[in-house]
Amino acid sequence: MRKTIFASLILLTFTLSVNAQTNKVEKAKTEKISKSQSKIINNGTAKIENLNDYDVFGESFDIKNTLTKNELGNLYDNMKNGDVVNNIQFVSTIESVCKKKGCWMRVDLGKGEEQSFVRFKDYAFFMPLDGEKSNVVVHGKAFVSELSVAKLRHYAEDEGKSKEEIAKITKPQLLYNFEADGVYLKQN
Repeated sequence: MRKTIFASLILLTFTLSVNAQTNKVEKAKTEKISKSQSKIINNGTAKIENLNDYDVFGESFDIKNTLTKNELGNLYDNMKNGDVVNNIQFVSTIESVCKKKGCWMRVDLGKGEEQSFVRFKDYAFFMPLDGEKSNVVVHGKAFVSELSVAKLRHYAEDEGKSKEEIAKITKPQLLYNFEADGVYLKQN
């Protein structure tokens, strides 16, 4: 009898733990912007209008010292492999989103083909699969790393690129990465 009760308690604890983790991962949109942040914000060089038009994904954050996409691009230009800058905010546009789950996005840096690859801290939230061309305010850490050919091909497959396009990926690439803990996504 004691063994049955003990086994039941372990099973219940395990089930609750797995369920809590599942809920955390499946959590996407967390809240609307508070009314107190709804006015035009021009703190930093980026101008953000009417935060009531944005949904919050991940953690909400106070808008302050927000960079433009070009300023973020300039920051990356002065970084090398392994460099990390914490507590950065920037405004940009989503260029592409993972088509399977929304577990990453690429955002414009104002440099043509060069983009920042944004993942989400602890895989805790995802972006809408149809988020391309949406304006975002992103908070987290910027870092530069080299991405292997295998990973580049995997991400190209996630983007829905053709086998021919994927086969053309033959060299590792220095990436402008960002780990976001919160994203404000402008509603379309």
